[in-house]
Formats: sequence, C-alpha cells, structure tokens
Amino acid sequence: MKLMCCGGSNDSMDLKNPKKDDEAEAKGSGLGVRHFQVFLLFCALTVAYAQRVNLSVAVVAMLDSNSANPHFPEYNWSDKIKSLLLSSFFWGYVVTQVPAGQLARKFGGKVMILSGLTICSVLNILTPLCAKFGGWQLVCALRVVEGLCQGVVFPSTHTILSQWAPPKERATLGTCAYSGNQFGTIIMLATSGMLAASSAGWPSIFYISGGVGCVWSVVYFLWGASSPSECKSISSEERKLIEMAQAGEVATVQDQAKEQPQPRTPWLSIFTSPSFLVLIVAHSTHNWGFWTLLTEIPSYMKNILGKDIKSNALLSSLPYFCMFCMSFVFSAISAQLNNRNCISTATSRKLFNTIGTWIPMVTLIGLGYTGADQGTLAVVLLCFTVGTNGATYLGFNMNHIDLSPNFAGILMGITNCVGNIMSIIAPLVVGVIVTDEKDPDLWRIVFFIAAGFYLVGNGLFVIFGKAEVQPWNDPPAKPRRNSTPQVESQH
Repeated sequence: MKLMCCGGSNDSMDLKNPKKDDEAEAKGSGLGVRHFQVFLLFCALTVAYAQRVNLSVAVVAMLDSNSANPHFPEYNWSDKIKSLLLSSFFWGYVVTQVPAGQLARKFGGKVMILSGLTICSVLNILTPLCAKFGGWQLVCALRVVEGLCQGVVFPSTHTILSQWAPPKERATLGTCAYSGNQFGTIIMLATSGMLAASSAGWPSIFYISGGVGCVWSVVYFLWGASSPSECKSISSEERKLIEMAQAGEVATVQDQAKEQPQPRTPWLSIFTSPSFLVLIVAHSTHNWGFWTLLTEIPSYMKNILGKDIKSNALLSSLPYFCMFCMSFVFSAISAQLNNRNCISTATSRKLFNTIGTWIPMVTLIGLGYTGADQGTLAVVLLCFTVGTNGATYLGFNMNHIDLSPNFAGILMGITNCVGNIMSIIAPLVVGVIVTDEKDPDLWRIVFFIAAGFYLVGNGLFVIFGKAEVQPWNDPPAKPRRNSTPQVESQH
C-alpha cells in the first residue's frame, strides 16, 4: 500500500514496513467501536434537531386547536409573539458556540454534549407545563436556555470526531454523524401532525422528543467516550489503528494530557490564519444560501407558484430527505476516490464544497424563473438544490479537523457562531427586500443575492482554502513529527 505523508516524499514512505500498514488497514476495514461512537453522535444530532424544530411544528396546533386535537389548550399569541418564540432558541445558541469548543477541549466532548442534550431534553418535557403556567414569556426563556444547551453540540461533535476518526475515514464518518441533522428534522416534520392529532395532543410532540433525548443520554453515558483512550470496550488493535493513523495530530493532544498541562489556545494564530479566515467565510456564506432556501422558499412557492408545501408534511420533509440520502451518495464517492488515492484531501474538500454550493447556486436562480404553472418543477428543483447541498459535509464542514485536530471543536464553535448570525440576518434582509410577496422580481433579487454568496464563498475557499495541519495546531513545547506517516494526504 502506498502511504502519503505531509511534507515528505511518497517514495520514502513506501519503504516503511508496508506489510504492517496493510495489516493495520485490514483490521480496521470492518465495523468497529469508532463506528458505534459515530452512530451515537448521529443519534445525538437527530435528537438535537428534532428538539430544535419541534416548536415550529407544534406552535400551529398550540395557536389553533381545531387544526389538531381540540381537547388541548389553545393560546392566543400574536404573530409577533410567535416569531419571538421561534427565534429565541438562536439567541442562546449563538452565545455558547465559542466557549463550548474550549470547554470540550478541556473536559472532553462527551461531558459537554451529554450535559447539553440532557438538560435540553428535560426542558423539552417541561415545555407544555411552562406554556400553561408561565405563558409565552416562560416558553421564550426556556427556548433561550435550550439554545444555550444545544450550542455545545457541534463543537463537541467536532472535538469527538477529531479523536475517533482516522484521517482516511474522516469525511465518511463526519458525514454519517452530521446526517443526523436532516434525519431529526425529517422525523419531526413527518410525525408532528399525527402526534398533534392523536389522543395525547400537541404536548406529545415535546414529551416524545424530550423522552427520546433522555433515553439517548442514558445510552451515551454508559457507552459513549470522548476518545479511544477513554473507551473500555475498544480492542487494542482498533485503538492502535486510530492512534497510528492520527500520529502527529491527535496523538499530540493525548500525549499532552499525560505529560504536561494542555497548552493555551493560540487565539492570535487562529484569527490571523488565512486558511481559517477563508473557512469562516465559506461556512457563513453557505449558511446564508442554505437558510434562505429552507426558510424563504416555502413562502415563495406559496405566494408565487400557489403551492403550499408547509401544509403538506411529505413535501415539507422531502428536501431534507433528499439531502439526507445524497449526503451518503457523496460520502460513498468520496470514499472511493480516497481509497484509490485519486485526489488529495485538499482537492477532495474543494471538489465536494463546489458541488454543494455552486450547483445549488445555479438551481436557486432557476427557481426564481419558474412559472406559476410549474409547481411540480419547482419542487423538483428545490429537492435537487437542497440535496446537492449535502456535499458540503465533505467540504468545509470537515476542514476544521484538517486544519487543527487539536483545536477542531474551537474552530467549529467560531465558524458556527458567525454562520448562525448570518442565518439570523438572511431572513431579515429578505423581509426588507420583499415588500410584496407576490412580486416575482423582488424574489429574484433575493435568489441572486444568495447565489452571489455561494459564488464568492466557495470561490475564496477553492483559491485560498487548505487541508493541511497548521503550525499552530501543535504546542510549542512539542515540535511537529513530520516524519510520521499519515494515511490520508494532506496536500
């Protein structure tokens, strides 16, 4: 097997006991504990997103009991209060992004994600009670706290992945974990109407999503682990496979924990790193386009095309289902390219990020020119646009770990914080531009702006983005071990 190494000659690495490396890869080719840990992360993100969107689907029945089971409380909340409740989650969510990365690095990803989702699950179960006795004010406060708790999820997930995923499997395992985002949304959108109309009424939406979260917490407490070194059930062969593959990256962190206090986070180096700054831009511009799609397209299709997809649970969840399925298709393609050593890591990241942003850029503009009699075509274009967006899981979304396995959670916290601020701003900008929701020309301006963000963001990522470990990843007290082989090329 031909190994590639960062900063070294490929030929020289061919001489370094290839038989041993082939045996190690063979041992790691099947399912192992690392795959089970990724499955637990998939379940965590499924729970997180189900709890994130449950209010947006339950609020319909809470404001109009006749639309579901009329035997449960109905609240006379205005549209302004409704908007306030739906946005309150993100007030807290943005705040904890950056601190969460630092805390996950210090205490471990397991502690942070377990604490955050356990508290959030309990609060979800208490939501109907808060609405009954505290009104919208208490529900709003509760959603802010839920946002604070879920702000730790992405940074902690990245921190855990940086410890468990060998470089060669990083994109595949990362996609498997983060596809839980779509799966949780699909499940909640598809079942919420049935739950609200059942004998348990709309409160069951919160009880079930919160209850499932509590079950996940127990399972993860028993079997989850922040790293292979903390896992009791992992075999010595699999642990050795992961540690050898990550030599010079994650091994540095593990050695630090044993030999010396963790080094301070190199904030100045991080914020002056061109490769990280362009990653912030890529994440932010992607969020602008993606959330413009998911939050505004339903209004466009209802007012311009006369097709109300929000009232249809199947149509509402269809774009997310397409993204869920396509993310695995792209992951399989990436795995094949990687196994055949066809392209480098940097090229792979840029290729899939281009697929996930520039194809939606074109189809998004196409959506703006569909006629009122082309509703079916618009739905197909929407599903294709959101589906191809799944390729970004193999693009910028994994680049944090490429740049710095030791500080991946912190990097994700920073970019996700900025990205979610863009997600909040985008719908506000749409509200300013679209003064008449039935004017297609105004909507086309919105689509061209989103397409422009996709164009610029990915363009900068393709030109300036990198996928090699940055110098500030390693602590000054312990120099880089550039001669150590890596399974995946970092060029």
